[in-house]
Amino acid sequence: MKASVSGRTGIRYRAVLFSMLAGFVLLAVRAFYLQVVEASYLQDQGDAAHLRIIEDDSHRGMILDRNGEPLAISTPVDSVWANPQEFVQGRSRWPALARLLGIPLSGLVRAVRRSAGRQFMYIEREIAPQTARRVMALHIPGVALQREYRRYYPAGPVTGQLIGFTNVDDVGQEGVEFAYNSWLRAIPGKERVLQDRYGNIVQPVESISLPVPGRNLVLSIDRRIQFLVYRALRAAVAKSHANAASAVVVNVRTGEVLALVNVPSFNPNNRNGLVSSLVRDRAVTDTFEPGSTLKPFTIAAAMETGRYTPDTLIDTSPGSIRVGGYTIRDDEDSGTISVAQIIEKSSNVGATKIALSLNPRRMWDMFRLAGFGAPTGVGLPGESSGFVRSFQQWVPSEQATMSFGYGISVTVMQLAQAYGGIANDGVMMPVTILRRDQPVAGRRIMSDTTAHELRSMLEMVISNEGTAPDAAVADYHVAGKTGTAHKLGPDGYERDGYIASFAGFVPATDPRLAMVVMVNNPRGKDYYGGEVAAPVFSRVMTGALRLLNIPPDNLPHPQEWVAQAPAPGVGGFVRIVEQGSDAKTGGSP
Repeated sequence: MKASVSGRTGIRYRAVLFSMLAGFVLLAVRAFYLQVVEASYLQDQGDAAHLRIIEDDSHRGMILDRNGEPLAISTPVDSVWANPQEFVQGRSRWPALARLLGIPLSGLVRAVRRSAGRQFMYIEREIAPQTARRVMALHIPGVALQREYRRYYPAGPVTGQLIGFTNVDDVGQEGVEFAYNSWLRAIPGKERVLQDRYGNIVQPVESISLPVPGRNLVLSIDRRIQFLVYRALRAAVAKSHANAASAVVVNVRTGEVLALVNVPSFNPNNRNGLVSSLVRDRAVTDTFEPGSTLKPFTIAAAMETGRYTPDTLIDTSPGSIRVGGYTIRDDEDSGTISVAQIIEKSSNVGATKIALSLNPRRMWDMFRLAGFGAPTGVGLPGESSGFVRSFQQWVPSEQATMSFGYGISVTVMQLAQAYGGIANDGVMMPVTILRRDQPVAGRRIMSDTTAHELRSMLEMVISNEGTAPDAAVADYHVAGKTGTAHKLGPDGYERDGYIASFAGFVPATDPRLAMVVMVNNPRGKDYYGGEVAAPVFSRVMTGALRLLNIPPDNLPHPQEWVAQAPAPGVGGFVRIVEQGSDAKTGGSP
């Protein structure tokens, strides 16, 4: 009996031992098969599970002012993304991630559901570096960071509508960013990398394509003058309780736009709660009836016929005239005055009589030559062409009111370009917001003789007898014209709604800068262009002429003044005083 039991035990022992040996042999064979025979295949499969093609972003090109000062730059930031298939494994840590990023947990859950079956989803874009480090410290499966770039605008609201902004994908949406997006944008590269289960890059495998950075864009804008205009416009809008205001400063010799400002503006660095109406670049998109700022072009058309000179007399009595059932009035009965005085006193009656003596085609030709009714081609999005009705459809009353700026619509940019033509000896340069390093051809809109005579007449507007003494700039001759027009509303012209404007250039004897100021609906006790818009011109040009080191042309003793070499951001002239040390710097003696 004992022998039988002992025999059965030995058999079981040998069976177990054989099974174990067989198992070891099978494991060895399997290991050999996997590690030797199928090693290459399995390595490829393993790598495929963690190989990813990622974009290697580069930065968008900078936007610079004419002096190299940055107006838009790109700064590196991190964005959080995840592989949804791995991300679900760390569900317990989702609440902590949502709290850290300041996003609702329910929104995170919905995003994961929408991304089911995919290998990539954004969780949060453009986060601060310290937040990015805390996200990765959670060690959530499938979560990783991606380097991107956020646009930063150093001038903030000073260049808001002009420069515009980009979206979260660094694509231009408004302003220069939109207009020159193809020039500024970067082309991302592609790289194949090996990642661990947490999305961290273990090692790069190969570069598929190299990133191409965006190209820098140099504007014609002078950031210093842009700030001067912004500050002066804000003050004017606040003082007059106006709805808005726009202004453009142009180099009359080159057509370069040195400043383009709209108020109110917005800060492109913080667009929370941004109202769409603030984004619009009203200096190029919005039109208005220019009022008496158009009179110089009516007078130019008349003088080009050879029938009128600055001294030609026009009877404006009794201060009103009836045309086609409408009565056109002046502020006072000026009696018989010269063509030059029609500009100085801004006589509607005088402008009407001159206009009605002209062939409508001649007036229309002058307006079209000056650029009215066609976009300037400045290169900004949404530019309006304004409106000039065909001369073939004019009736006498329309021709009369158009002579002083009613029945025609223009933009601030168009008017600045046109006044640049008067200032530049009758040759209008095409405006641009890009710095010009080579000369371009302009278009003659009137003879140089007519332009010179107009400049002299427009200087009279700045005198005490004119409508804009507040546009004066110490030590400089100033030429310009005021405009005050009733606003056109849905039910016709508004009785108490006005557009106040001023267009001018300086120095009048050798013009360099032209500027147009338009104030929309001033509601204070002052609403005339000479009271509201002209002081803006004076404040801006007082600073701009010094910054650009432009010599004064209206000094009692010019030999006492010498040019001062400009320091960075400063220019001007110094008066040499023979006795004592009381030397004064700047634009005023």
